[in-house]
Amino acid sequence: MLVPTAAGTPAAPAGSPADTAPSVSASTAVAQARSTEVEEQLARDPGRFRVLTGDRPTGALHLGHLLATLDNRVRLQDAGVDVVLVVADYQVITDRDDAGDLPAVVREVVLDYLAAGIDPARSTVFTHSAVPALNQLLLPFLSLVSVAELERNPTVKAEAVDAERRQGRGMSGLLFTYPVHQAADILFCRANLVPVGQDQLPHLETTRTVARRFNQRYAPTTGYFPEPEALLTPSLTVLGDDGAKMSKSRGNALELRASEDETVRFFRRARTDSERHITYEPERRPEVANLLRIGAHLAGTTPGELADAVGAAGAGRLKTVVTEAVVEGLRPLRERRAALAADGPAVVRDVLARGNARANEIADRTLADVRELMGTMYS
Repeated sequence: MLVPTAAGTPAAPAGSPADTAPSVSASTAVAQARSTEVEEQLARDPGRFRVLTGDRPTGALHLGHLLATLDNRVRLQDAGVDVVLVVADYQVITDRDDAGDLPAVVREVVLDYLAAGIDPARSTVFTHSAVPALNQLLLPFLSLVSVAELERNPTVKAEAVDAERRQGRGMSGLLFTYPVHQAADILFCRANLVPVGQDQLPHLETTRTVARRFNQRYAPTTGYFPEPEALLTPSLTVLGDDGAKMSKSRGNALELRASEDETVRFFRRARTDSERHITYEPERRPEVANLLRIGAHLAGTTPGELADAVGAAGAGRLKTVVTEAVVEGLRPLRERRAALAADGPAVVRDVLARGNARANEIADRTLADVRELMGTMYS
């Protein structure tokens, strides 16, 4: 039976097939097979898993975050998985000179977490900058990967191309090493499961490579770091009101904290197409399919069933149905969020104080173990 690698599992010898990068299609197929089995194991024994996931705090979270990640995190937490959430404030400066009002944005993100159902008594919410030992792991981890390997990472490659188009600004060293910083995020708490979309598999493979090579070099007999498994989530792209991918930076997103009136206006502007009869055909009718997915998710049905219910009533009726589903579906979340926000900044401070304390305890222990394995403990 395929299970997430645990600390203590012997590492594969250097040069073995485990250290050879498979093709993209083969890697995806293997990850999908593993993910299916992991879901079965989650149902049987959720307590054996620790998940690391999180967000870059560049703005309040929006509807796309809820559908693509937040609801799944709450599902894992409620199932009994140890969920660790990083608010990756250091990553805000990977591609920008001005981080903006970072404390205010972090506060909004944490409020969104709490309103969506993240329970700080069961999940750990922490910020990058508050956990020095985590970031110190970046140094030994960087020694385990080559420049060429980082340059092949899809995110790094895309940023390098983008940097060439921009005047007076190249790619930052922090962004270039982002895949290894992400490895530190995951491995500091020895997470053995990471929810990802297929496009994020190369990032996770970097983490698995770092873990494997550390074990080969410094703990060849027993191993130390787990090689985390991917929990593949649907590649759900939620579109904004302009038909492009919903994004904080594009200004086309419906924030979770938005009012009901703002929600109505958002979906009134949403794009559809000229066909009157509503059908769920994601490839041929992406904008209609997007509304059907959103409405179905919040109404607890399927996109196909929702399309059948609207049928020949047309796009106007579709928008009305989806708007009602979102307004009603988000009402409890928005009420919880308003109540939390009314309590003032102390709520977020308390959540982060608790989460940062636990993250520091874990990171300090991991760094001490790493230093001992590397022979750099001098007292």
